[in-house]
Amino acid sequence: MSKFARLDRLPPYVFATVNQIKMQARREGRDIIDLGMGNPDLGTPEHIVEKLVEAARKPHNHRYSASMGITKLRLAISKWYERRFGVAIDPDTEAIVTIGVKEGLSHLVLVTTRPGDVVFTPNPTYPIHPFSAIIAGGDVRGIPVGPGHDFFENLMAATKQTWPRPKMLIISYPHNPTTEVVTLDFFQKVVDYAKEHDILVIHDFAYADLTFDGYSAPSFLQARGAKEVGVEFFSLSKSYSMAGWRMGFCCGNPETVAALKRIKSYLDYGVFQPIQIAAIIALNGPDDCVADIRTIYKERRDALIRGLNRIGWKIPKPKGTMFVWGRIPEKHRKLGSVEFSKFLIREAGVAVSPGLGFGEYGDEYVRFALIENPMRISQAVRGIKKVL
Repeated sequence: MSKFARLDRLPPYVFATVNQIKMQARREGRDIIDLGMGNPDLGTPEHIVEKLVEAARKPHNHRYSASMGITKLRLAISKWYERRFGVAIDPDTEAIVTIGVKEGLSHLVLVTTRPGDVVFTPNPTYPIHPFSAIIAGGDVRGIPVGPGHDFFENLMAATKQTWPRPKMLIISYPHNPTTEVVTLDFFQKVVDYAKEHDILVIHDFAYADLTFDGYSAPSFLQARGAKEVGVEFFSLSKSYSMAGWRMGFCCGNPETVAALKRIKSYLDYGVFQPIQIAAIIALNGPDDCVADIRTIYKERRDALIRGLNRIGWKIPKPKGTMFVWGRIPEKHRKLGSVEFSKFLIREAGVAVSPGLGFGEYGDEYVRFALIENPMRISQAVRGIKKVL
């Protein structure tokens, strides 16, 4: 038991072991192609950077900002939703700016979850989804997702078997790490389920713009009655390659947005104002930079899938996210994802993320992040070919 109470329920970070081996190999002078952490390598579009620089030169922008976000940014968020999805958002009561999605989602779960409350999250999934609930003192129940799983069948089975009744469902589509995508009908079923069972829904929409092959990701808020049962988070990290800027927002149910606003008023003074001003420029367009970023990720996806399929590692093309989710080849599957990831670093010079880090149902998989150019990806495939 740790003397730091919140750490008692946080296990050692699964990715840390693999990262340690990767760093050791690099210290030994080896060239490790890192397809592990989903850290965008592309620069932020120039017109957004220029606006940041311009705003940062004005001393009045150096003062404390507003924890809920400046008015013009919330107006831009409202216009973005209307333009993109035909969803009306009240900028004063249904929108709040967050310090990236991780911060906003974590604080929202903290303010809405009592110790012992049951929270449903997909399994596997992005780690902050279940661990935000664990940090808040909640109990997490994982809903298996991915190839071979029927989400709603598993969701209903979990609902019947869970007591006390679940208070919250956290979802994210396009999904990290499985890359699964859904239709608006899926979200409508989620809304209907949430109404029937009185459950709050949080949708993490981080990969809204990274979609391929004619697929366009719907917003959860497009479903009828969505704002009655939940909220949606969006991040500028991927769409505009602004990961380090820490800029996101939450929209939807006014009562839930107000709860997040209230706790944030105690915890922070908002994002540095020049970043918020630059985010206005990003959201108001032009959108050709988003299309360019999408094209780059598609080229990388195609290079990786084509290469892996050629060497016998058959993986279907994902229609969304900046990742590829590959089931470990049968010959090596018994190793499990952590040992297989170590094996790829040692023998192939390639770092990937072990599926176990996203939940126990991911242990037969590894995740590739599309954060290298096609030439380096081809080099990674050659390294993998040697060991497969």
